[in-house]
Parts: sequence; structure tokens; C-alpha cells
Amino acid sequence: MARFTFNLPDIGEGIAEAEIVEWHVKVGDTVEEDARLADVMTDKATIDLESPVSGKVLEVAGEAGDTIAIGSMLVVIEVEGEGAGEPGDEATAAQAPSPAPAPAPKDDDVSTRIEVENSDASDANDAIARGQDDRKEQDEASNSPNDQPGTGRKASSTRILASPAVRRRARDLGVDLQQVRPQEDGRVRHADLDAFLSYGGGGGFAAAGKARKDEDIKVIGLRKRIAQNMAASKRNIPHFSYVEEVDVTELERLRAQLNDRRGDKPKLTMLPLLITAICKVLPDYPMINARYDDEANVVTRHGSVHLGMAAQTDNGLMVPVIRDAQAKNLWQLANEVLRLANAARDGTAKSEELSGSTLTLTSLGPLGGVATTPVINRPEVAIIGPNRIVERPMFVPDGMGGEKIEKRKLMNISISCDHRVVDGYDAASFVQDMKRLIEAPANLLIN
Repeated sequence: MARFTFNLPDIGEGIAEAEIVEWHVKVGDTVEEDARLADVMTDKATIDLESPVSGKVLEVAGEAGDTIAIGSMLVVIEVEGEGAGEPGDEATAAQAPSPAPAPAPKDDDVSTRIEVENSDASDANDAIARGQDDRKEQDEASNSPNDQPGTGRKASSTRILASPAVRRRARDLGVDLQQVRPQEDGRVRHADLDAFLSYGGGGGFAAAGKARKDEDIKVIGLRKRIAQNMAASKRNIPHFSYVEEVDVTELERLRAQLNDRRGDKPKLTMLPLLITAICKVLPDYPMINARYDDEANVVTRHGSVHLGMAAQTDNGLMVPVIRDAQAKNLWQLANEVLRLANAARDGTAKSEELSGSTLTLTSLGPLGGVATTPVINRPEVAIIGPNRIVERPMFVPDGMGGEKIEKRKLMNISISCDHRVVDGYDAASFVQDMKRLIEAPANLLIN
């Protein structure tokens, strides 16, 4: 037998090291050629490494969460060949094959939502704001011969539709999912579990619930990068936030009219309209569309708007970037939003699509909230956060010199800024100019 040492290959882009995110083998395993060995991460790209040979795993380099240098030993594999039995025989991978892109998550409930205000349950919004990708199990549900008509759920001999998180919670609570009545589309969700438990599983009021076991979760991969970036942002940037209420009644009316006449174009969500408003106002506030290199003590004010969109994926927070957003019309922006949302969800976003933003837009979508104080995506100097749309009675002009009460759609817009670069007056003026444009949205369509 001979020993084959597979070194961590050069992933490119000047990367000197990578973090081990997950092992797919352990010492003693027998692997085939092209079998998955490990997932490693550099920056925000996760790379799937495959075995160039078949054999038995003798050594692995560290545990998940460890960082190893490019060119250092990743795995040692015992392979068949001449010189078997001679100690120290070792074949080294001189040139490892290019790593394949990480495959899309295979969970039943891949959840991604671009965090934008969602007031219309459209297909595009599902991909962006709600983002629940239930296609696989919905297809199974629609094609299964064992469906129970009129019940919205499967027959007892088939698998109940539920995400892995719901199944795990039900198992921990000792709940049989067959006994839980789903409220919509035959899929059991956390809310259905809560409703079931609130009545003691149908037998009276429930107790507070049994305690779960303590567990230690190692912070690795993208979650580790997020933690490091957020800590660096709060540690180095003196944040301040400003919030203003905006009447979006007319903007929503315009959006509905445009959607009625869109033809084969993608359905507009609120996001492209807000991006257009931001891009129209930014030329008067160049200090907001900027990046601050605090080591060189240089602020770069960017002429183009490369807008980052905070996206919650199954693997953690990602920020895909719309390049030259100021040069795109509403429909082009809608296409980019949808394309980048899908790329973030299925793991196909390229590294250049996840870096280089000059300003970021973030929102909790339908979860909303009255106001947010988002954390700046360093080295940018500002981040904008639209919040949930609510309907409230407001005093509006009645056209005869008086006022009347009318139901209006209102939304708060939050902005967090780096106080080293942006003054409070400038941030407030920027949002007020956005407000004036949003409340008279016909101006969005004027070049």
C-alpha cells in the first residue's frame, strides 16, 4: 500500500488559508474517487473538495472550524499500488483538481428571503421576502395517491409535510405530527405546533413544556464570518440611527398599476421602487454612498451605486450586490433582485456578486417591526432599513381647504450611519428627501 497526501489546493483570488466547515469523511472510512471529502470556506464562498483517489482515510487535518493554510495537508489516504507495505511511501497531490461549487442545500425547507417590505404575496415576493421553497414537497403532495381529499394533509401511511426544524421540535416535545392539523397547504409549521400545544394536544390547556437539553454549538463557517464582521462593525464604527414615517399609499397604488400592465415582466415588489428612490436622492448626498478605510484614513465617495441587499439564507446572512443600480429601470431592478435572490438561496452566487457594495438595504420583510437600528456593513458608512407597512387613519386634505380622516398605508424608514463620516443633519435630510419622492411617486418615473 502507498500513502497519498491530498493538500489543500490553491482556491485562487490570493487566498492564503481556508476554514474547514464540514467533514464528509473520518479516519478509517473508505472513499471512492470523486467522493466528497470536506467543505471549506474562504471569505463567503464555500468550496466542496473531492477525493482524487480511492482508498482508506488515514489522517484528516483538524476539526470543523479549524483554519488551515493553502498547500498544507488536508487528508492522507491509503491507496493500492506498487511499494505496498514499505513505510513512508507517500504520493502527494501535485495539482489538485479545481474544486466544484458547493451544492444547493437539500433540506425540505430551504428558506431564503431578501429582507424587503412585502405587501403583496406574489411569486417574486415569495422568493425574496418570504422565500419558502416548498416546491419539492408540494409536488410530492400534489402527486401522491394517498392524499386525503378535503383534509389538506396526507394519509397516515405517507410522510407529513414539515421542515426539518419543525420535525426536530415535534420530536423533542414528543408530539406526533399526524395529530397536528395544518392551517394551510397541508404543511405543518411552527404556528400549527403552537396551536396544538396551547390546548394540550386536544386534551385541555398545555403546561409550559418540558425543558430541552443544553447543547454547545460550535460557531463555524458563514456564521463565524458574520459574527466577526458584526463585532468589527460595532467595535470600530460609532453608529447612530434615524427613523422617519413615510406615507406609501400612493407608491403602493402606483406599484399595483404597473403590475397590471407588466406583461411578461417580473412582478414588482416594493424593493425596486425604494432602490429607485434611493438612487435619485443619493447624488445630493455623496457622503452616504461611500466606504471608509479607517486604516488609511481615506473616505471614498462612489459615483455609482452598488447596492447590497441583506439576504437571509439557510446558511446565514449574505449580501448580494446590484451593480450600477442607478443605471437600471424598475423592471431591470426587479430582474436583478429575483436573480440574486435565487443565487443566494441555491448557493450559486459568485464571489464578485457578494462583495463591493457601497450602500446596503436591509429589512425584516413581512416580519417588519416598528423601527430597526441596522448594523452597518463595514467598510460602508450607511445602511437603510424599510420597515413593515401598516394601515392607520390619518388627517389628509379634503380638497376644499380642510381636512378629512382617511385610511393610509404607512411605513417607517430607518437609517444607520457612521458618525465619523455622516452628520446627523445629512442623514435626516437624505431620508426627508426620500420621503418627499416616495409620497409623490410619479417622480420616480421621470428621468
